[in-house]
Amino acid sequence: MSTVIMLSLVLMSLALCLTFVRLFRGPSLPDRVVALELFSSILVGFIGVVAIVSDVPSLLDVAIVMALMAFMAAIGFARFLERGGPRDD
Repeated sequence: MSTVIMLSLVLMSLALCLTFVRLFRGPSLPDRVVALELFSSILVGFIGVVAIVSDVPSLLDVAIVMALMAFMAAIGFARFLERGGPRDD
């Protein structure tokens, strides 16, 4: 089981790094928003695996709060883009 956990942590770390690159190099704002949403989803999974490994159930509360904050950020970005996005004033 420890091999599966280590493999999942390594793959999620790699996915976080690649998503971080897309977040900063994204060609457009919607690409960056999707990358930020993916980043937060992977981070919630990472926290969940760490909670299982360390046997600390309070980390699951942290993962739930992180997921709720990511959801609210996605709604905020969607409303921002719906209203026209950034303006060049």
